[in-house]
Amino acid sequence: MAKIVILGAGIAGHTAASHLRRKLSKQHEVLVVSPNSNYQWVPSNIWVGVNRMNYKDIIFPLAPLYKKKNIGYKQAKVVDFWPEGNESHTKGFVNIEYVSESRKGETEQVDYDYLINATGPKLAFEQTEGLNPGQNDVFSVCTYNHAVHAAEGLEKLKALATTKNKKIKILIGTGHPKATCQGAAFEYILNVENELSRAGVRDKFEITWISNEYEMGDFGMDGMLLSYGNETMSSKDMVEMVFNDRNIRFIKRAGVYKVENNTCYYENLAGEYKEETFDFAMLIPAFAGHGFKAFSKTGENITDKLFKGFMLVDANYTSKPYEEWTVQDWPETYQNPNYDNIFAPGIAFAPPHTISQPRTSKNGTAIFPSPPRTGMPSGITAKLVADNIIDMINDKHKTPHHKGSMGNMGAACIASSGFGLTKGSAISITTFPIVPDYKKYAKTGGRDLNKTFGEMGLAGHWVKYSLHFAFLWKAKMRPFWWLIPE
Repeated sequence: MAKIVILGAGIAGHTAASHLRRKLSKQHEVLVVSPNSNYQWVPSNIWVGVNRMNYKDIIFPLAPLYKKKNIGYKQAKVVDFWPEGNESHTKGFVNIEYVSESRKGETEQVDYDYLINATGPKLAFEQTEGLNPGQNDVFSVCTYNHAVHAAEGLEKLKALATTKNKKIKILIGTGHPKATCQGAAFEYILNVENELSRAGVRDKFEITWISNEYEMGDFGMDGMLLSYGNETMSSKDMVEMVFNDRNIRFIKRAGVYKVENNTCYYENLAGEYKEETFDFAMLIPAFAGHGFKAFSKTGENITDKLFKGFMLVDANYTSKPYEEWTVQDWPETYQNPNYDNIFAPGIAFAPPHTISQPRTSKNGTAIFPSPPRTGMPSGITAKLVADNIIDMINDKHKTPHHKGSMGNMGAACIASSGFGLTKGSAISITTFPIVPDYKKYAKTGGRDLNKTFGEMGLAGHWVKYSLHFAFLWKAKMRPFWWLIPE
């Protein structure tokens, strides 16, 4: 009998647990450890954040589902890692601390035969002074609770528009020089603009985008050329066209370092220190590793064998110039190089380098997007990790056989730009590969134009709305859920 412990119940952790439970016989134990009591379908946070969807429509409690599906569950956070065990444990284990009301503060050692670290990122609001949601009229849509709060702030702003004579200022984008997830901020600013237009108060607002991108439409993927109808268009031109059509100002190459008293302070690549005032802001924070520590059997600190901020996997972490980076640097199995029973799919793995070209200001400040690892790659990598563990348990393969790199993997992103079955709209972008291969696709910006394309319109909204229900069906493990692709 094997015991597989999964840390985290987000898209990667929940996907891994679902496939392991479906494919492994009941003699094997599948256990999820997560501080969260609910699963949330993160892409729909945007609609919660503009009050078009109730937060209850995007979450469900984990405990009843896991009990029904024979998946163990502990509502707890991991404290540290002991991959070699210790004097009293022959197997590797993690120390956990319960966060549920009934057992809050209790600790426990949880051993394992295989460990999947799917803890995702730490939302590092503290890396930008004054960025905490709720302070200085700055909000977030990174969690459903944050999105509810943002929707409340937006409603107050609409009410204010009927009495205030001067323009109300909205600022949306990235809140750190190396923040990622530009796509979520892009989606939110378009929905906010759409809601204000539908409410008939758009002319009362000045809306501004602020980002660490060198060019608009970078999205942490170094931008892209894409097929658009019968033409070829850059993501820069597409995003600028959308913003110009909607009268949205934009500030690019900006590293936000402080928010205070409705004022955002930033440095740009030219080395200038500037500020932007606002009445409402939604700024994405930096993503960071959780700061876990690891120990050897004798208690020696071996954190650097497991972590480099995020968890080390089978990537090429050799430090080398940007010009020498290749898609082959990116991991394929997400297996830790020092402990072959530990894996890290989704956002939990340490990327070998950024995808966007790194740049620094004249003052030496790094200002560029970190690489995105959103829902679709998280689901794909979690499934392949689960399949490899299943093969190893069943002695089909002693080493990981299933492989998938972001350098040979595509991703679809549908950015909602307005809600409603007849009044909705969306910008749909499909990219292949996620990490550009500048050798294989030298003439098309590192991407295959037959598989990299963009569309705008109502149909995209229908697709995104349908995916909301499809992926919640899948997450709830309802009949034939496994037929829905990651």
